[in-house]
Amino acid sequence: MNILVLNCGSSTIKFQVVETDIETIERNDDRKLARGVIERIGGEAILSLNAEGRPAQRTTAQLRDIRSAVGLITRWVCSKESDISQIKTVSDIHAVGHRVVHGGERFTQSAVVNDEILSEIEDCIELAPLHNPANIKGIMAAREIFGAGLPQVAVFDTAFHQTLPEHAYLYALPYQYYRRHKVRRYGFHGTSHRYVAYRYRLLRGIPRDQVNIITIHLGNGCSATAIKGGNSMDTSMGLTPLEGLVMGTRSGDLDPLILEFLATKEGMSLTEVESLLNKQSGLLGISGLTHDMRELLAEAHENNDRRAILAISIFCYRVRKYIGSYLAAMGGADAIVFTGGIGENSAEIRGRICEGLEWMGVRLNPDLNLTLTGGAEGPVNAEDSSVAVYVIPTDEELLIARDTVRCVRGVPHH
Repeated sequence: MNILVLNCGSSTIKFQVVETDIETIERNDDRKLARGVIERIGGEAILSLNAEGRPAQRTTAQLRDIRSAVGLITRWVCSKESDISQIKTVSDIHAVGHRVVHGGERFTQSAVVNDEILSEIEDCIELAPLHNPANIKGIMAAREIFGAGLPQVAVFDTAFHQTLPEHAYLYALPYQYYRRHKVRRYGFHGTSHRYVAYRYRLLRGIPRDQVNIITIHLGNGCSATAIKGGNSMDTSMGLTPLEGLVMGTRSGDLDPLILEFLATKEGMSLTEVESLLNKQSGLLGISGLTHDMRELLAEAHENNDRRAILAISIFCYRVRKYIGSYLAAMGGADAIVFTGGIGENSAEIRGRICEGLEWMGVRLNPDLNLTLTGGAEGPVNAEDSSVAVYVIPTDEELLIARDTVRCVRGVPHH
């Protein structure tokens, strides 16, 4: 099956075209036919398009909304320009898989989209007002372009974390707010954490129920997950993706009364404070320079910039604290797994996070750690390390394509 995978944001769409099927999944032999990113939708959009075996294309186009962007992606995938031998017309795309950020308590796994499922995704908008509306627009655009007969599958960021026990997902608020409004920890990046846990068990050759690891997804958004017996048992993001680790522009954990304090002192509305915490904090807020870890590391090394150094230190310290707390919650773990843009590519950040964990037997092999970047996967720990440390590149789009096939074929998945 040729699966079009769409990850729709408010002004950005990431996409992949993956050739896969049940037998292909079992052989781990999926084929990525094309991928790309469309940014700045709503005006002069920037397009990065890449078909298998051909040079990448970078161009611009006037795209007013998600519908027109999905239309452009579809035309390009079927065109002579992309020259994908498996896809010549729209009918050669057999299903569409969508990343949907929030599935609330309703969705414990991926689901084939029908009107009822779409309505339930809409019900989760108040839990993810920044993300779910764009995800829904992607589903509606694909339905309009391909017709109602083409299967579409929603793959939820929150689904993997639905195994959290009650004591891990509830906040110490009056219980009525959970009953009335479902205020609880949901967690995000679930597709990424689930994928790297799957890759870890393949690399180790162990069954799912023996996967006892801490996965650390470090990108512009960052989260940590404690996985015991193959299931998520705790995770750092909460009701929204704002809680937990320090991120590119998000604050992560803080004292909730800071909101009222800032609103009073600075004359800010609640909406302005929320925007501050989501878009102007984190690495950007501390450094005053950038949310990009590569740029911060360069500033720290080349100019000895005090605030760049401080931002990096706070970032690594927060991750280390979460690793320690999850080791306590899990009663120990077999491995720590790094993924995401920073986790996969920054040997220095991995090294700094693991510094000070020697007491619990975490020791990196510096040479291995330096060589595992740019898409490589494998262990980076020293031989005498009692806890393994792995780098595993995430591939959420591949997992979305696989879930799409499984849902369409009616095959259960974990």
